[in-house]
Amino acid sequence: MTAPGANTPFVAIACGGTGGHLFPGLAVAEQLTRRGGAVVLLISPKEVDQQAVQSACGLEVVTLPAVALQNRNYFSFAGSFLKSLFAARKVFRQRRPDAVLAMGGFTGAPPVLAAKISGAKTFLHESNTIPGRANRLLARFVDEAFVGFPEAAARLKARQVTATGTPVRPQFSAPQNPPGQNSVEPRIACREALGLEPDRPTVLVVGGSQGARGMNEMILSALPLLAGKNWQWLHLAGARDFEKVRIAYAAHRLKAVVKSFEAEMEQALGAATVAVSRAGASSLAELAAMRLPALLVPFPAAAGNHQFYNARALEATGAARLLEQKGATREQIAAAVTELVENHTARVQMQAALAQWHAPHAAEQIAENILNAVSRSADSLSARLPQNPQGPTNRPRAREPEQKHFSVA
Repeated sequence: MTAPGANTPFVAIACGGTGGHLFPGLAVAEQLTRRGGAVVLLISPKEVDQQAVQSACGLEVVTLPAVALQNRNYFSFAGSFLKSLFAARKVFRQRRPDAVLAMGGFTGAPPVLAAKISGAKTFLHESNTIPGRANRLLARFVDEAFVGFPEAAARLKARQVTATGTPVRPQFSAPQNPPGQNSVEPRIACREALGLEPDRPTVLVVGGSQGARGMNEMILSALPLLAGKNWQWLHLAGARDFEKVRIAYAAHRLKAVVKSFEAEMEQALGAATVAVSRAGASSLAELAAMRLPALLVPFPAAAGNHQFYNARALEATGAARLLEQKGATREQIAAAVTELVENHTARVQMQAALAQWHAPHAAEQIAENILNAVSRSADSLSARLPQNPQGPTNRPRAREPEQKHFSVA
């Protein structure tokens, strides 16, 4: 590993497992590097992580051998936890971080514990209304917790909690046009780039970074009722359902671009008239940033049913529509999508309501708080050390970090 400069703050960001953890982590990493920091991303071996970090230009990436706790895989989870802890300690021995930020999920706990052992400052970000298990456990150990929803603060037993919103990458922003013009031209450019027709209403179906089988089946069940509409579809189906979804649209003679995964989500959101989406906090933050009206279908098996509570918070302010997957009929699905696509007034009202859910400075605030804490810690340490009467030593400055991507066993 290449060492940063002697005065360069070094921050490790544990952000793997899902796009909902990784993409906000990338947004914070960008702000840290803009402020002169050096960053290493700690991710999982999952394919979604490995694909997503391809866009992390100039950042060092380390893959930890972490696996999620699911389907009662207690032994494999415990084994991977210990391996990840030892791997993180190995990384930190080679280059001690000044701070570690965990973005939630199963990749966060081992690096935070390793950071505590090494004496680094520790932070976490919780993007959902209902904090996940990992963050609930970590909260009592970190120096500061950041939350996307203010109501999450009371559910974290941290010494300091700051409501920042959920970071989004800079490319996610509502189309900007000169005064008096609408946002048609940016939308047309996005549609053409994706192989869509420029002037048709476009429905984006997205089930998160890995697709969503339940939501795919909901939409496919409603296609016979929507076949007569002059719409087009952009459906991000996930790898498992890609072929099934593609065949279904073709069978109903519907104009559709079906993809298993889309790395440039800002382009997909920019092309859409409306979205049908899961309600993960990162997805909601991107919808709010792009001012895209959406029908939210929470993942019913999400831990603590947090996606339902995320969606309900937006619906209560008029920023989205909520439809629960369980018990939803194809008639309800078709009616809800049709209302959004064909009711211009309703979409305009939702776009206005979405503005209050966009936190454009979340990544900046998190980066600033981390760097300020690191600076205070360094000043405190310097005050306790004996002063050198000969003045500072002229040590050669280490080279700046190079882009690397490797795994730690």
